[in-house]
Amino acid sequence: ALRSGKRQLDVEALVRAMVFNRLCEPDSKLGCLRWLETVAMPAMPETVTHQHLLRAMDALMDHAERVEIELAKQIRPLVDRDLAVVFYDLTTVRIHGEAEIEDDLRAYGMNKEKGGIARQFVLGVVQTAEGLPLMHTVHPGNVAETKTLQAMLTTVLQRFPVERVVLVADRGLLSLDNIDTLTTLADQGGRKLEFILAVPARRYGELVETFRGLAFDKTGLSEARFAGHRLIVAHDPLRAAEQSEKRRARIAELEVMAERMVGKLNAQDAGQSDRGRRASDRGAYSRFTRAVAEAELTRFLRADFTADRFSWSLDETAIHEAELFDGKLALLTNAPDLTPAEAVARYKALADIERGFRVLKSDIEIAPVHHRLPDRIRAHALICFLALVLYRVMRMRLKAKGHTASPRTALDLLARIQRHRAKIGERTVNGLSVTTPQQMELFDTLNLPKPL
Repeated sequence: ALRSGKRQLDVEALVRAMVFNRLCEPDSKLGCLRWLETVAMPAMPETVTHQHLLRAMDALMDHAERVEIELAKQIRPLVDRDLAVVFYDLTTVRIHGEAEIEDDLRAYGMNKEKGGIARQFVLGVVQTAEGLPLMHTVHPGNVAETKTLQAMLTTVLQRFPVERVVLVADRGLLSLDNIDTLTTLADQGGRKLEFILAVPARRYGELVETFRGLAFDKTGLSEARFAGHRLIVAHDPLRAAEQSEKRRARIAELEVMAERMVGKLNAQDAGQSDRGRRASDRGAYSRFTRAVAEAELTRFLRADFTADRFSWSLDETAIHEAELFDGKLALLTNAPDLTPAEAVARYKALADIERGFRVLKSDIEIAPVHHRLPDRIRAHALICFLALVLYRVMRMRLKAKGHTASPRTALDLLARIQRHRAKIGERTVNGLSVTTPQQMELFDTLNLPKPL
């Protein structure tokens, strides 16, 4: 698709260059030009400009669906037809620029890196249990996370002919409210959608009595029913004790603070005044409620605003209920044949997709993005996704051969190989620097031809 005879530009070579730049030395498109001056890459045009790279990105988006379909064909043999465990998660990508255009992807939303409002777009990644990226999605920066699921699942079912899909997602993505819609969507193709999701924290209030009656086996697992599905609970006693102790210690600190304020108010009433600003019951209420809110303990400590003097109460019942959930992971699934241990292991493997996002943001440096046009932003995301696929394939091959190097370490080792060109009169002599046994081993491990 990219090798069009009508186009003067070698789009394939330029896209390859941008993908390799993301893997080897991620930089802006202008930085990519400077990098190209320092590397020897087969089939590269002699002259490459910034406009060439931008036009290549535009051409890539003209054929993005075809490229993604062909990529899916290459990945298909690695995906189990009978059972495909699909992990899906979203991350936010910061983006620069204040101007607004039509159909802008750049929107203000809660940024997962900054922890505050930022202009961004949202990137979704779907991957297999082995950590192989299947596809990616790009959304405006203020999209509701649950609304991205249906389009993602439709595409996965179209591109990958699996009979059964087990969708693993975090509690912020897959809600009890949209499960019925998703399962109906999968059933239309005669395929079955199953899921493993963490119970949203807002539903924990409905589980208090269920958790009181749980009996855990030697491995710390228990099973019950909730919302018509299997409820699997994993319990870690050490983590539970740590969480409970930390909560009670923070509550004790706040109570000491409150007692100190009461003592100061009582001393003032008795005619004893300290240096500084005079204390008041209203000020004590304000300071105490703010400190409790910042500690996220409003369920347990409450100021008594009906009393004439500053006072508070401790809700021991609420504390005991919270301790029921300490050290526990509550999962909901409709997969009938997965054991509790398998369901927990599948969910914990979701952390691997988080590592994929860290690779995108650190090694591949997807952010910050300086593009303005929506299709250029999508092209940038696709280039970074292709780099992630190559990174993960490298990791799979290194792991399969028992090699201890990470993809980043392997790339750094291979980057030391240099190509030299010497001119002697009319003659030009090309050659490579001496390769080490460690470098040659990497070519074998990665199933790549050795450089000539």
